[in-house]
Amino acid sequence: MGNSKIYSKIIYSRKLKQALQPFIDNYPKGKVFLATEENVDKLWITGMEDFLTSNNIKKVVIPAGEHNKKIASVETIWQFLSENEGDRKSLLINIGGGMLTDLAGFAASTFKRGIDFLNVPTTLLSQVDASVGGKTGFNFNGLKNEIGVFKEPVAVIINTDFLKTIDHENFISGYAEMIKHGLIHSPEHLAELKKFNLELIDYDILEEIIRHSVNVKEHFVANDLTENNIRKALNFGHTVGHAFESMAMKQGRPILHGYAVAFAMIAELFMSVKMCGFLQQDCNELINWMMEIYGKFEIEEADFDELYRLMTHDKKNESGRINFTLLPRVGEIAINQNCSKELIFDTLRFYKEL
Repeated sequence: MGNSKIYSKIIYSRKLKQALQPFIDNYPKGKVFLATEENVDKLWITGMEDFLTSNNIKKVVIPAGEHNKKIASVETIWQFLSENEGDRKSLLINIGGGMLTDLAGFAASTFKRGIDFLNVPTTLLSQVDASVGGKTGFNFNGLKNEIGVFKEPVAVIINTDFLKTIDHENFISGYAEMIKHGLIHSPEHLAELKKFNLELIDYDILEEIIRHSVNVKEHFVANDLTENNIRKALNFGHTVGHAFESMAMKQGRPILHGYAVAFAMIAELFMSVKMCGFLQQDCNELINWMMEIYGKFEIEEADFDELYRLMTHDKKNESGRINFTLLPRVGEIAINQNCSKELIFDTLRFYKEL
């Protein structure tokens, strides 16, 4: 697919109501709805009651947490739309993190064969990753995002004020996806991320850096909406990452998505040295920097088979091969790298012993 795809409008605004109004005015009165999750509802939406009332917007609130990213939550939204006479001319505004925008985006995409939705991502992870690219879905059968569709929101509104209420852990979870964008496409973006002060956040500089990160994601999405080739660049850190994430959940020690990606980028940099000639010195520097921010995910030799099995389930595999996106150097990608079971085990061993 070329650039002809008209994808979502991305709006940067710290005045949410003003940014939403023109979209709301585009739909019939009483046909605009809001989906959010508990934490965001308490922190943000309760302060918007007057705005919702004056625009005749009803809301549905989903329980917070990744474990609620399931079909039952999708049904809650369908039920709500159905009871409130949602129709094909409706708009669903989704305000929340990636869990909520993925889930509510899926609910909107399938309700009456698809209604419009608009995303207002409230975490750094969802602003730089989940809100862009039209992926919707939910977890199923112990597997992450196993069910979903590609459907673009009519717009994404990015407001850095939301980030003032997320804790440090969730902030740096989102930061991992930005590091990934720098690694796969932009040495300049990586450099500004290394310089940014994570302890004393400047929200104006942050908005600028978020723009650069979103531009990287848009570059890949615009050229390949349904992930047939170049968009696979965005999977760097995700093949091992999803396996870490699924196993951590099963073992009752869940980790945030961005942490899983950061841990996995370290592992996949090792693979990049072995498979694509990534420079060892650059690899070591990056690993040290990322470990300072994220620490390490503890794994045992006994976990290797299960991690390998989880990798074989990854949606991005084709005809039984485990596909990796690796890096010959910062800013350059090699997609569809088929690594042997032996190399995957060597990588896990390297990671375990770090």
